[in-house]
Amino acid sequence: MGTAKVSNSSSEDQNVSSYSETDVILNVYDLTPLNNYSYWVGFGIFHSGIEVHGKEYGFGAHDFPVSGVFEVEPKSCPGFIYRSSILLGRINMPYSEFREFIENVASEYHGDTYHLISKNCNHFTDDMAQRLIGRHIPGWVNRMARLGTLILPIVYQILYMDTHFVYTHYMSLPYFYLSFQELSVTLDDINALLFLKSCCSF
Repeated sequence: MGTAKVSNSSSEDQNVSSYSETDVILNVYDLTPLNNYSYWVGFGIFHSGIEVHGKEYGFGAHDFPVSGVFEVEPKSCPGFIYRSSILLGRINMPYSEFREFIENVASEYHGDTYHLISKNCNHFTDDMAQRLIGRHIPGWVNRMARLGTLILPIVYQILYMDTHFVYTHYMSLPYFYLSFQELSVTLDDINALLFLKSCCSF
């Protein structure tokens, strides 16, 4: 009887642990089919979402002072072309605790504070990754922001319209603040600029 009780308790603990543990996955999307060519030279325009407990969370723009964070089925964000998934790590956090966490995070990301260079969808997923597992998303995902105003006129309208489309089709979570790392330019960024210069006139 005592042995059975210990066995059941151990089984319950394993079930609870199994339910609490979840992968943290970065799902990356192309904003344009041209990424199929530019990606290989270190340049691309990407949207990303963070997948936890079987749901994907992203950040998009709209015109109101309420959260721009939205929830979709993984790898199925409308308006974008799914490219790949990157396993960032694994956490032990019950779903109920994660819901409280994401709602708090969402309160810091109002749709009307979206900014292509300093607060876009990739800044959101990078922040989520740092909070959940203590690491950044790969730098190439948000290289567009680091390239800054040199290419802003080319892509701003496309990015804003796509994220606005996503928000209007999905209910956002309730209302968060974040201090972003200072943007830095790497050798890969410079190579990307050289590629752009060969294709466009600034």
